[in-house]
Amino acid sequence: MMVLFTLITALIIDHFIGEPTRFHPLVLFGNLANKLENKFNKGSRKQQFIGGLIAWCLLVLPIPLLYALLFWVLPVYLIVLINIYIVYWAVALNSLNLHGLQIYNPLNNNNLEKAQHYCSYIVSRDTSQLDAQAISRATTESMLENGHDGVTATLIYFVIGGAPLVIIHRLSNTLDAMWGYRTEQFSYFGKFSARMDDLLGFVSAKITTLLFAAIGLLNGTAKQALFNAYHQSKSYKSHNGGWVMASGATVINVCLGGRAVYFGKTVNSVQLGQGQAVKSKHIKASLTLVKQAVLFWLLLVFFWSLLVF
Repeated sequence: MMVLFTLITALIIDHFIGEPTRFHPLVLFGNLANKLENKFNKGSRKQQFIGGLIAWCLLVLPIPLLYALLFWVLPVYLIVLINIYIVYWAVALNSLNLHGLQIYNPLNNNNLEKAQHYCSYIVSRDTSQLDAQAISRATTESMLENGHDGVTATLIYFVIGGAPLVIIHRLSNTLDAMWGYRTEQFSYFGKFSARMDDLLGFVSAKITTLLFAAIGLLNGTAKQALFNAYHQSKSYKSHNGGWVMASGATVINVCLGGRAVYFGKTVNSVQLGQGQAVKSKHIKASLTLVKQAVLFWLLLVFFWSLLVF
């Protein structure tokens, strides 16, 4: 029950307060990551890869080790408070909702330029020439994928491995977002971070897929959501993202994937999900699906707690 209390309390704080506006841990972490990248991303391809590995270890491992030490020396009530804070800064449901709506609302008001501007905040593709449908697609994909990376994965891993696993996953995911690109600068330096993010997100992506499919029982899409997640993800650039987006898109009855421009390079993605051509309404639908998944996970934790105790 203490695990459930921690999750609910952190989500309540996130709902009413949102992300910290000052001294956000991930902002401070990102600044430190940039400094280490400047120091270690040099030399041959092998040296760049080793530098990326060392930088990842220096950035990700010390905080969980510090937590493990504090766990044995601090009283229980302080550990509970620390756990709540860790889940609070790692979970990003409020932020996800805000980012999604600040794109959805301009689209509904036919303000394409404003929608393009805010869409550029959440995706790495070029948004300056995107039409309303392309922006709707990019945003819906981001809501589903980041709904896993920044929301459900945190809640799942706190149940599985406590605060240390939450910290490791969230920091590793942040480094992948910063370094995990196949560009000249990061192709070798960011390879270890990208592989670790794939590994650390493997279990949570599958559980998130199951949560989406469970919600799909309500509209008869559950079986197809699992089928699409398994088959469509095989050809998608991100294994974990493919599972989450294919299942989520199927449940909200939309087709994702297609052409996009990343760093000046055109990339054609496989179809994810099935159903209608993507529209702005699917941005809201994807946000609703993530929130439903969160609620369903909390219910599962509650019933599991009853069985254990």
